Amino acid sequence: MTVVTPSAGFLPTATPRCLIDADGHATSTDPARLPDPDVLLELFRLMSLGRRFDSQATALTKQGRLAVYPSSRGQEACQVGSVTALAQRDWLFPTYRDSVALVSRGINPVEALTLLRGDWHCGYDPYLHRTGPQCTPLATNTLHAVGLAHAARLAGEDTVTLVFVGDGATSEGDTHEALNIAAVWQAPVVFLVQNNGYAISVPLAKQTHAETLAHKGVGYGMPGVLIDGNDAAMVHVAVTEAIERARRGEGPTLIEALTYRIEAHTNADDATRYREESEVASWLARDPIARLQTYLTDHGLLDDAAVAAIAEEGEARAARLRAAMNADPVTDPADLFAHVYTEPTAALRSQAAGLAAELADELAAESS
Repeated sequence: MTVVTPSAGFLPTATPRCLIDADGHATSTDPARLPDPDVLLELFRLMSLGRRFDSQATALTKQGRLAVYPSSRGQEACQVGSVTALAQRDWLFPTYRDSVALVSRGINPVEALTLLRGDWHCGYDPYLHRTGPQCTPLATNTLHAVGLAHAARLAGEDTVTLVFVGDGATSEGDTHEALNIAAVWQAPVVFLVQNNGYAISVPLAKQTHAETLAHKGVGYGMPGVLIDGNDAAMVHVAVTEAIERARRGEGPTLIEALTYRIEAHTNADDATRYREESEVASWLARDPIARLQTYLTDHGLLDDAAVAAIAEEGEARAARLRAAMNADPVTDPADLFAHVYTEPTAALRSQAAGLAAELADELAAESS
């Protein structure tokens, strides 16, 4: 019997890779080079704008303008650091918590929130933005990402897909199937696990006994990379490395980014029931935006005027978002039956006719 041992390059590091620590100081523990100053400045700008968008979306939920909103506060480095590593031709497959990634990729904020508003479609054109619809069922986007990457390669396209996964989604069968077949096919896919410690209220320790989620990559035959998910520079570098590896035809990579969800799971969740305030406070001290701002300021790359200009831009964007979301959308109930089948079934036609008759009766009653 032949015993196969994993490649040393497939094993994650003993501690999370990090380029800028929680105090805003460059580390010397990772051989990777920090991104250029212009990239770091753009990471700071997009994270700052993303946080203002996130707080505005949270407020809109409280005002009844959104049906639900899963906050991204605390996870900005994961989302911004990774999407800025993508080429325009690459695809992103997000989850429901990745609205900051969408707007950072250039999707209109109103379109990014359409699904969470309760509309019947995702709001934006996936093909135009090379971004799949936000995935609410856990892990189904992993299969979509692998399928598209494999199909694109068969078509001769130089395309890499990036798929976001929460720590809870790693417990789903879909994730296992996606990781397994991605490795078998050597598909150009990057799996980024945003490990924020909880699957709603279930802590990671009750989901897996693995040393880290990154170690799971070895079992599938792909590199597992463990990084500080609150270090935007490290996220950007790690995802860039994985994308370049995939584009060279060397297969998928599993990246685990350690981060934290500062707010509740959604506006319908009470996070105080399953975690302590001291835990939240400890992660607030590791804020991804503050650490990058400290680094940039200490190195003369950022000043108060630039920070104020970014804040002003964020407020202007928030004002435009409020105005757009305060306008009630024009909807047609008949859309419920559109695009369900190429040829509507008899049952669907009957339901559509019944609704049309009911609405006509209501209109007649209102006008009498």
